[in-house]
Amino acid sequence: MTPNGGTNEPAGVEDVLRTEHISMSFGPVIALRSVNLHLRRGEVLGLVGDNGAGKSTLVKILTGLHRPDGGRIYLEGEEVKFRSVRDARQHGIETVFQNLALVGELSVYHNLFLNREYTRGGWFRFLGNRVMRAAARQFLDEIGVNIPSVDTPVAELSGGQRQAIAVARAVRQENIKVLLLDEPLAAMGAKETSLIIGLINSLSKKANVSIIVIDHNYTHLFEICDRINVIQHGQVTVDKSLSEIKLEELIEFMVQTFRGSGKTLVD
Repeated sequence: MTPNGGTNEPAGVEDVLRTEHISMSFGPVIALRSVNLHLRRGEVLGLVGDNGAGKSTLVKILTGLHRPDGGRIYLEGEEVKFRSVRDARQHGIETVFQNLALVGELSVYHNLFLNREYTRGGWFRFLGNRVMRAAARQFLDEIGVNIPSVDTPVAELSGGQRQAIAVARAVRQENIKVLLLDEPLAAMGAKETSLIIGLINSLSKKANVSIIVIDHNYTHLFEICDRINVIQHGQVTVDKSLSEIKLEELIEFMVQTFRGSGKTLVD
């Protein structure tokens, strides 16, 4: 591992996403300092760090909300420069933030097709509700999301079910390559947490979607992730697979880091 947390291995076909020396400042405040990160095909990467460490800024760069001051982003080996969220989506990067961006009054199937509705007719277009309803039911069944009825308004679903619908809407796109999840398990009970963990595992292993998860609950991350990155002071300082680190070690490291001991996990 290199000093700033990147790896010495060359970029390869298995790296769906790779950043090199990404930096970002907001006036005098440095949010990111030369961030190196890579994500393999079908991998789940956990991104951890204290508040203000730079996690959210990095995600916003990857999703097209911010443009970095420096550095490069590679998607499937080719350099990309996202001009907007729509541009990032067109390249196959989808994000589910904590607010989920669902419309509670609309049905499950209408939310799945939100802003991408199927219409029919000539000069006067009509919503193809029957087609959207059937497609929504089939897609949710395929990815293992158990919703009794796709006609149910989203506001009547549990927190875990709403999160599942938000994730399902993101991965419904045919060209999806990378899914970014911001605190997908926040404030959920055991049953709802199990639902989302199962969905993430299914998407990565069966659908071959590459996923980055931000979560402050390290126990959850160890249930779904293949690898952990720690961001400190705007840099990736730790890059470990789950075979190289134990949950207890990560917790101790983060506690000691918070106390300013200077303890390191880097070999």
